[in-house]
Amino acid sequence: MTETKKVSEMEPDEIKKAVREAYSRVADVGNEKDSATSCCDPPAQTSSSCCPPEAKVTTASLTEALGYDTKGMPISATESFAGCGNPVALASLKEGEVVLDLGSGAGLDMFVASKKVGESGKVIGVDMTPAMIEKAKKNAVELGITNVEFRFGDIEDMPVDDNSVDVVISNCVINLAPSKAKVFQEAYRVLKPGGRVMVSDIVLSKPLPKEVSDEVITYTGCIGGAILDEEYLQHMRDAGFEDVKITSKAGQSLHGSYSAYVAGRKPE
Repeated sequence: MTETKKVSEMEPDEIKKAVREAYSRVADVGNEKDSATSCCDPPAQTSSSCCPPEAKVTTASLTEALGYDTKGMPISATESFAGCGNPVALASLKEGEVVLDLGSGAGLDMFVASKKVGESGKVIGVDMTPAMIEKAKKNAVELGITNVEFRFGDIEDMPVDDNSVDVVISNCVINLAPSKAKVFQEAYRVLKPGGRVMVSDIVLSKPLPKEVSDEVITYTGCIGGAILDEEYLQHMRDAGFEDVKITSKAGQSLHGSYSAYVAGRKPE
């Protein structure tokens, strides 16, 4: 069982299986208005969690704090939100653009982006958790949103054509990928020349203690898989991105993890 193993003893596919199982449970959250998010679930509020043990973090309080306008959204579109930022707010999306959301979950960021790109634009979501894909599809139907498309797949090997996307967004997902380098190589591949990436993610200002990074619950809770901020930026540069930078930071923990908005651009 992967639950009994340390993360350092697991193969990449085993790590992905653990992540998929964790986010399948998040997708199954019931229709309670103030249900907890995966990154801040009560079971994950250990000393190694990204959330203070005393904090009561709910989807309603989190999305509000991050500046989301969820008016008119069904509870099912927000109850499984597991982000650490609001990348759409900073992505400066334009009418007619094609947007790709890495780890799109129940679709909240996609639905917000769909309004900005309009009917002449399109938002594609890639997620490796079937339960999340199904939930997102149902949410889109309920909202009457037609300019979105959900694809089952791995963000390290995306089911997306070369040079087909204007903007890549992601919300607290890349930290969960065993190979961040592959994710950024794929993001570079699918972006059109001049395309841009704007993600929110958990990164580190200092290395995590081994006992923290080796816990499966901390990995699936957005902390154990996080890497040093400069290493994160270097993966983007190595993939070919320019103008790579952290545009803002928030919520540094005792272990040095924090939420960062990270931007980059594919050369023309």
